[in-house]
Amino acid sequence: MANKEEHIRKPEWLKIKLNTNDNYKGLKKMMREKKLHTVCEEARCPNIHECWAVRKTATFMILGDVCTRACRFCAVKTGLPTELDLQEPERVAESVEQMGLKHVVITAVARDDLKDGGATVFAETVRAIRRRNPFCSIEVLPSDMMGVEENLQTLMDAKPDIMNHNIETVRSLTPRVRARATYDRTLEFLRRAKEMNAAIPTKSSIMIGLGETWEEIIETFDDLRANNVDIVTVGQYLQPTKKHLKVKKYYHPDEFAELRKIALSKGFKHCEAGPLVRSSYHADEQVNAAAKATQAQA
Repeated sequence: MANKEEHIRKPEWLKIKLNTNDNYKGLKKMMREKKLHTVCEEARCPNIHECWAVRKTATFMILGDVCTRACRFCAVKTGLPTELDLQEPERVAESVEQMGLKHVVITAVARDDLKDGGATVFAETVRAIRRRNPFCSIEVLPSDMMGVEENLQTLMDAKPDIMNHNIETVRSLTPRVRARATYDRTLEFLRRAKEMNAAIPTKSSIMIGLGETWEEIIETFDDLRANNVDIVTVGQYLQPTKKHLKVKKYYHPDEFAELRKIALSKGFKHCEAGPLVRSSYHADEQVNAAAKATQAQA
């Protein structure tokens, strides 16, 4: 009998407390009424109940809910999108205003079917939020938009407060984990963003537990710092469905604490590391901590 890949039992520290209070229900209702999507729901984020019910924050996912890429870690639907909603930026801005957000994260599905990779709608979403919510800081988390410099420039010209683009995993695992994206293109994207506007902090995230070595995680930190990335987040990979990549290892909270120390010693202005940490987890706190670190270094 062929050996099946061993299933690793989820440890106690990854058990999530569900909270579906009025904040959670109200946010869910508003998203449906405005026909908006959130990566919290689409990617089955483990922190959705904390963010929606307790912190009353959400990460908006624009450009539809169908991604042109089929990354083997991600639960977002994949296929060929059939629509482009040019009114979406205003609806997102209205929602941010209604929620009274001080910090908002805007991400999107990859739209390789569009010549600009969705950069124009992304930039207009930033501008629409600014018009209605001038004191709200804005973090953007785009795909690599196929590495086209003009597309990145379109988004950078909108002047988001943070440019976030995820490395996702170590170099050796990238071809197996990510679709179309490459390790070096991600590093180039982050480097170019900083060259276009050095005042805008850059940020990236890595999932661990996919079979990488400890040394490879540290190498990824070094590669990100070599391209002037300011903020890094490190979280545990969780298998969203049976069709996705299996978890190879569950890292202990103490190991995440050690990785955070190492990241800060490498020169990152802020590092969020923990089993349930995701790219936009406590994003408002991350931007504040990075700003304080910048002031301290000045």
